[in-house]
Amino acid sequence: MALLNFKKKAAPADVSNSAEVEAFLQGYSIEVMPRTAEKIEDFSALLPTGTRVYVAHIEGTPIEDMVATAARIKAEGYDVMPHFPARIIKDEATLADWIARYQGEADVNQALLLAGGVTTPHGAFDSSMQLMETGLFDKAGFKRLHVAGHPEGNKDIDPNGSDANVMEALRWKQAFNERTDAEMALATQFAFEAGPIIEWADAIKEAGIDIPIHIGIAGPAKLQTLIKFAIACGVGPSLKVLQKRAMDVTKLLLPYEPTEVLAQLAAHKATNPEFNIEKVHFFPLGGIKTNANWAIENGGASGRPANVS
Repeated sequence: MALLNFKKKAAPADVSNSAEVEAFLQGYSIEVMPRTAEKIEDFSALLPTGTRVYVAHIEGTPIEDMVATAARIKAEGYDVMPHFPARIIKDEATLADWIARYQGEADVNQALLLAGGVTTPHGAFDSSMQLMETGLFDKAGFKRLHVAGHPEGNKDIDPNGSDANVMEALRWKQAFNERTDAEMALATQFAFEAGPIIEWADAIKEAGIDIPIHIGIAGPAKLQTLIKFAIACGVGPSLKVLQKRAMDVTKLLLPYEPTEVLAQLAAHKATNPEFNIEKVHFFPLGGIKTNANWAIENGGASGRPANVS
């Protein structure tokens, strides 16, 4: 019934410049990698000052490259949130070293903690919870810790397709949130359909999980690129949105834009102010510039990057 009510209230797809979408995009974040960040000469031409920029740590990326990227983006006026993927961190000494490097060389005090997409752990850690249990982030005075959320489940954690293990982990993270001073949020995997996102957000809230949600949204990209990433990342039910689009020859060659899903989420937020999605987090699968320019055109930070007054 909640989903039916939502559909009646949903904003039409062509409302990308509406006040609702503009409000929903305020404080959005975006993700980069060292190799993609190198292609951007000046982030201030693309992003509002103070935008949170996640730096994704892909297996095999030297920590020196990660820290250098974080330091460069921080120096340009942005809040930097590096990934700490548990399964590629060998031991507690390595974790302590990474934290010290990020703090000392890039003035970082926030992190995204996640298991990581590696099947076999490189060492002692297998989950973000183990990283939190070390107490090293608290000892270092990290002010903000984000953890992963999965609106469409996670077969790596729940291979049988249920959500039992995911929910158990969320309850653990909720308890951690209640006993720590760090600000927390669930930074989620991207999805393409608003209805399942809303149902998931409502369900975890009803289960007592009140950690704010920063919803993952795939930025504009070629349809083939999105389908490839969606399959690789385990995106589930909403993948059918892309597959249906791919069957329409009139849309096959057109780039995907997240206009419809954001319009519907924004409309739901506008009519339900207590809705627990707090921010939008962009995965720029079609490129950082393409995503940032789309956000500007659709009202992100009132449509202006940092160096435009």
